Amino acid sequence: MSEIPADLKFARTHEWARLEEDGSVSVGITDHAQDALGDVVFVEHPELGQQVNAQEEAGVVESVKAASDIYAPVSGTVLAVNTALVDAPEIVNEDPYGDGWFFRIEPDDVSQLADLLNAEGYAEFCESDEH
Repeated sequence: MSEIPADLKFARTHEWARLEEDGSVSVGITDHAQDALGDVVFVEHPELGQQVNAQEEAGVVESVKAASDIYAPVSGTVLAVNTALVDAPEIVNEDPYGDGWFFRIEPDDVSQLADLLNAEGYAEFCESDEH
């Protein structure tokens, strides 16, 4: 089983969300997702200042195998995007929970994080036939 950090929340669409000290929420794709995608070759971020809605498309990640939508785990305003991924998308494969983050949101309602899976729930989801 892939690495699943206990301090993160997870969407059933394989995004992770980390509540940062400043109240923002960092978003990326899980180790499980990047492994399934294979070598990441392109990342499309949402625009800075864009309003995103929970469970709606906010970007795209492309690999040598497929393209996949990235969904916002919470609603809010995009505060930052990881521009390092433009020139080095392979960072997503190398460090999906660290330097491979996609964007950061100023959440409209931080309590939306409670709707996401914890690490144990995400592990069970990945092992099931639901995904």
